[in-house]
Amino acid sequence: MKEHKSGFVNIIGNPNVGKSTLMNAFVGEKLSIITSKAQTTRHRIFGIVNGDDFQVIFSDTPGIIKPAYELQESMMGFVKSALEDADILLYMVEIGEKGLKDEAYFNKIKNSEIPVLLLLNKIDMADQKLLEEQVQYWQELLPKAEIHPISALQNFNVKEVFHRILELLPEGPAYYPKDQLTDKPERFFVNETIREKILLNYKKEIPYAVEVLTEEFLEDDDIIRIRSVIVVERSTQKGIIIGHKGEAIKRVGIQARKDLEKFFGKQVHIELFVKVNKNWRSDPNQLRRFGYNS
Repeated sequence: MKEHKSGFVNIIGNPNVGKSTLMNAFVGEKLSIITSKAQTTRHRIFGIVNGDDFQVIFSDTPGIIKPAYELQESMMGFVKSALEDADILLYMVEIGEKGLKDEAYFNKIKNSEIPVLLLLNKIDMADQKLLEEQVQYWQELLPKAEIHPISALQNFNVKEVFHRILELLPEGPAYYPKDQLTDKPERFFVNETIREKILLNYKKEIPYAVEVLTEEFLEDDDIIRIRSVIVVERSTQKGIIIGHKGEAIKRVGIQARKDLEKFFGKQVHIELFVKVNKNWRSDPNQLRRFGYNS
């Protein structure tokens, strides 16, 4: 009987190094938000890649930061769990970077007993000399890690890294059904898609003060009807989200609908509302409601 390999391959690194882009490249679906803004990923998201004799469960995690409030504490909790249950660690850095923003996490990676692949990302932005210097720098810093230069955005070397992961995976059963793509429910992707459009359309503090909650997800044969609430911290933020004559929120709705129709493969009708929920980012009860504090 053919052996079956499986395991958890967890991607960690600083904000904005390309973790979500990489996971989406592995899975072939847009499961994680990708924007140029920091702290885009707030949850730990599984992307599952299946073959006849393997199942790889990739895990995208929030970028490592020093937490300033309760929400960020919870985000770093997801990173901590990703360090603890990995079979293989993908530590992602970008050209020119000098280590993690948190020394304790870096030491955990350095002393890890499991295979660590250091992925040197965005190499399309570097010349050969800089690339060689960077490889040497990381080899000295993490002597046990395997170094792989990649470009997640250009899909350069991603396939090679995937084959290496398959070689390193332990033998094991399929942890999820073979046709499953992720561990998250549909509503989660609705929330994340709307939140991505808010990140793209609004500046400054607004995107970071926002959370999205999908209250209704009704699926018929040919249409999905969605009702989602955008939660903000202050009434001034509510006004900015809605915009002049509701134009700003309408734009978010149209952009989200287009992406969701592509994601679900059918027509989507979406209604958006805005609600003020003072200081939700520092309120443990609210954070639990949004799926942060277990």
